[in-house]
Amino acid sequence: MTRPASAKRRSLLGILAAGTICAASLPYAAVPAYADAQSNTGEAIIHADDHPENWLSYGRTYTEQRFSPLEDINRSNVGNLKLAWFYDLDTNRGQEGTPLVVDGVMYATTNWSKMKALDAATGKLLWAYDPRTPGNIADKGCCDTVNRGAAYWNGKVYFGTFDGRLIALDAKTGKLVWSVNTIPKDASLGQQRSYTVDGAVRVAKGRVLIGNGGSEFGARGFVTAYDAETGKMDWRFYTVPNNKNQPDHAASDSALMNKAYKTWSPTGAWTRQGGGGTVWDSIVYDPEADLVYLAVGNGSPWNYKYRSDGIGDNLFLGSIVAVKPETGEYVWHFQETPMDQWDYTSVQQIMTLDLPINGEKRHVIVHAPKNGFFYILDAKTGEFLSGNNYVYQNWAQGLDPKTGRPIYNPDALYTLNGKEWYGIPGDLGGHNFAAMAYSPKTGLVYIPAQQVPFLYKNQVGGFKPHPDSWNLGLDMTKAGLPDTPEARTAFMKDLKGWIVAWDPKKQQAAWVVDHKGPWNGGLLATGGDLLFQGLANGEFHAYDATNGADLFHFDAQSGIIAPPITYKAKGKQYVAVEVGWGGIYPFFLGGLARTSGWTVNHSRVVAFSLDGNAVLPPQNDKGFLPVKPPAQYDTKVTDNGYFQFQTYCAACHGDNGEGAGVLPDLRWSGSIRHQDAFYNVVGRGALTAYGMDRFDTSMKPDEIEAIRQFLIKRANETYQREVDARKNDKGIPENATLGITP
Repeated sequence: MTRPASAKRRSLLGILAAGTICAASLPYAAVPAYADAQSNTGEAIIHADDHPENWLSYGRTYTEQRFSPLEDINRSNVGNLKLAWFYDLDTNRGQEGTPLVVDGVMYATTNWSKMKALDAATGKLLWAYDPRTPGNIADKGCCDTVNRGAAYWNGKVYFGTFDGRLIALDAKTGKLVWSVNTIPKDASLGQQRSYTVDGAVRVAKGRVLIGNGGSEFGARGFVTAYDAETGKMDWRFYTVPNNKNQPDHAASDSALMNKAYKTWSPTGAWTRQGGGGTVWDSIVYDPEADLVYLAVGNGSPWNYKYRSDGIGDNLFLGSIVAVKPETGEYVWHFQETPMDQWDYTSVQQIMTLDLPINGEKRHVIVHAPKNGFFYILDAKTGEFLSGNNYVYQNWAQGLDPKTGRPIYNPDALYTLNGKEWYGIPGDLGGHNFAAMAYSPKTGLVYIPAQQVPFLYKNQVGGFKPHPDSWNLGLDMTKAGLPDTPEARTAFMKDLKGWIVAWDPKKQQAAWVVDHKGPWNGGLLATGGDLLFQGLANGEFHAYDATNGADLFHFDAQSGIIAPPITYKAKGKQYVAVEVGWGGIYPFFLGGLARTSGWTVNHSRVVAFSLDGNAVLPPQNDKGFLPVKPPAQYDTKVTDNGYFQFQTYCAACHGDNGEGAGVLPDLRWSGSIRHQDAFYNVVGRGALTAYGMDRFDTSMKPDEIEAIRQFLIKRANETYQREVDARKNDKGIPENATLGITP
């Protein structure tokens, strides 16, 4: 439907107000439930191109294509793009958020689940909201205390907090409207119950949809729908069965009891750990099919043999599940990774397109999950239409052309054959949370692809869960990398990152842009035939969407892992992105995560325009400087210290004790010099308020002391190397990986 020009110029807030008045003037009985929400904000998102100045939802539209028709900034002038404004954030950890823009106001969520409302033309702070997420929740999540975004609906903004709350704020004032705890107190959720929320919430038909994470520790996944006006729970859908195959009195009961439970062993570790299947990122409403698609994650534990005794496909892990938006009733599912044992989640961004398939126009889902295959499914039925690998992978020989089921490489089934497996693309996937984009002008899907191999090996002696730790069922000492030039060089050769411009009609790459390494930001496509992306080394780029030519770049001073947006404010087009290095890649890989270049965290929102004149202030890029460590350490306990460190500490402070410019590098911490000081931090939780929880309930004092001795050992082994690498004019390593070149 084409709207008159006058309607296109009306502000979204004006439409919402008019709709509210109209609804209020009708007799109550004549107004169906949620009529106001459906006919205003929902319609505005569906017809987002009538309001291209706004960015109304996470993917701009319900299709989640991340394409904007704005074209004032285009291929011919993007080289003149300049910084218009910046706003420094008060959280120096990873920033993964997609800001919303509604009638000149930007709503940005940041690390630690904070919300900022900014003037989209100037970056001036209008209001801020801090939910005061407790610091000790940080170690309950696998991958940084990030937040990927908010939802806007009928004058309110909604977002999740890392500790599991769903919050509704008045969009004009930032005042709290309502808040609910989304994590139920239910024994069927598993013994660990390590739930966090970092994904962007969505709103469909007046219902706020929210998932959660936690499968690395122990959790049972579910998605919940709440009334957008009142915060009252509407329905809940669990993604893995009740461990006793009993009803949960939830929308998922029939599907789980009749379809899913029989695909699990009745006695595996999942019955205690929850089974996993958390929906920590993509939840998409499709108004054409009138379905909500849930993107389901990995198992808990990862190890298939321990999780389910090596039995069954384990539904609905690694699946897309379609449900009805009003009730949560199951409609269909498609499992992309049966028998998952590689952390090949399907939570990555779901996108809908209309494509010609065998001469017939089909409304389809296109999906590039972690496992490296690009899937095309019928959006209304879940029928598998086609699939092909968009990156190199070695776990499957291909997909069955009729069913889409993977044809496994027998060597990759490490949990069953008991061997080590060097898996590619690895547990971080060929595509992770970084958003892909689509341009209807080129017909290409742009994937922020990567390769980070992972060495999988069964946990020795069977599955032994640890409190306050990842519980994967793997030998985490094997996941670590020996600190030798040979090992580092070999591994670095396999660290890769790209933009893959994928032709969904041909199921093949049209062209590729090579990056220096993985863990780059999401993508934005525009009507100006441009493709925008921030990189791990802090550069922000604009590419020609037709061929990948690099047309513009800007040094944002910190690694970028968030996706950009574009909008108009006061008649001028802007491109904006959140900046801030972080996430599990630098947390766990430590120094090797700097393959793209040296970077530390400086978190901010930056916005660009053709006439910008702002300048970023000088920054200290030296990071955590090496400090000469104590010369003596107890060699009798350092091996145990390494085991404890890899089990409890490496996921945040870096493999083998080497940090990567976000959280403190413990080799240079003053606390390792004194046993009491170290125990006060690690054991008693002296820094809990800053995200460093206490571990005296998880480890014994001698185990904590063994970690300190191990860190002193690592500091001695690497101190001179770190000092020598900084002997230059900049005072930072010229080679980000400290002199070891592939």
